[in-house]
Amino acid sequence: MSDASFTDRLRWNLPWLFRYPFERAGSLFGRTAFEEKHLIFTIADHFEPAWSAGGMLPLDGQKKALDQYYRKARRTGEKLRDADGKMFGHTFFYPAEQYEPGLLETIAAMQREGLGEVEIHLHHGVDKPDTPENLKRQLLDFRDRLAADHKCLSRMDGKGEPRYAFVHGNLALANSAGGMYCGVDEEMQILADTGCYADMTLPSAPDRTQVSIINQIYECGGPLDQAVPHRTGRRLEADGREPVLPMIFAGPLVFNWSRRIGGIPVPRLDDGALVYNQPMDISRLKRWMGANITVRGRSNWIFVKLYCHSFFSHDQEAAIGEDALRFFGEIKDYGEKTGGFKLHFASAREAANMVFAAIDGKKGTPGEYRDYRLQTIMDNG
Repeated sequence: MSDASFTDRLRWNLPWLFRYPFERAGSLFGRTAFEEKHLIFTIADHFEPAWSAGGMLPLDGQKKALDQYYRKARRTGEKLRDADGKMFGHTFFYPAEQYEPGLLETIAAMQREGLGEVEIHLHHGVDKPDTPENLKRQLLDFRDRLAADHKCLSRMDGKGEPRYAFVHGNLALANSAGGMYCGVDEEMQILADTGCYADMTLPSAPDRTQVSIINQIYECGGPLDQAVPHRTGRRLEADGREPVLPMIFAGPLVFNWSRRIGGIPVPRLDDGALVYNQPMDISRLKRWMGANITVRGRSNWIFVKLYCHSFFSHDQEAAIGEDALRFFGEIKDYGEKTGGFKLHFASAREAANMVFAAIDGKKGTPGEYRDYRLQTIMDNG
């Protein structure tokens, strides 16, 4: 959507920009000063070994890229562990339309090693609008392949059909791009029907797909069988109510006011992307924490859902390599030295389980609830 005019971009972004100062004020008011804080990082990796700047890689090139990634992930994970002893890792949102069994075997091996977990990514409706029937078929086919052939994904309370987290390709969740890159108004209902427990596509600003609700974990407020039902919603809270699934699990969307051009402050958006051209320092951590993404009533569990494209060669060090090792090591040290928080690394599934536990009024350390409801097929059959 790079050819959009300035007027179009302004029109698309005004709803969330208008709410931004009120949301920021609410975040400041909602913080707690005296409770022990727990900072929960989830990294949604749009995991595409086929990607290259020169076009789609052949299969042997993908295998080589994935093997390189595996070595980096292991090296970083072995050196960097959270307060629970869990290794640093990503959630591998692998694109259904690029399925290669051999590649998934390697990714599943990374999951067995504790370096991350596999979930579902999908680009569809790119050349022409998709249909509900085709979308449902794609999701079910890929879901069942992952579960049966690779022992990936999870089951609610260890029973029933496979469950999954989702990231929409090209950001067009629930046909939020005006018909492009999707075309299925009832997509959210199809996600619910096929076992999706959480969507981790957002934030997407300044794209037109960004809704007005920012910096929240919430349930859709509109009918799931209509387009963009997540433009409204109810923030999840510790009230014992079963949330409407899939929950919308947004990452931080804040302004970075530290940039100067000619001595003049020129803000840039910080959307939680692990990329080479944004600073990875404690100031950025504080912005993410300032978004204060929590379950209402469990204010000391702060969720920071980041995202990356770890096969973008220029971003790989920031996502999983030496820059990531340094940055998240500094975050861990900062929390320990200041006593400000304990650091936890969580997959999409584990973070959702922590949300379910918070809704049910559970307290203490969120690391106790990694398997609270959703249990991995790999570990539980």
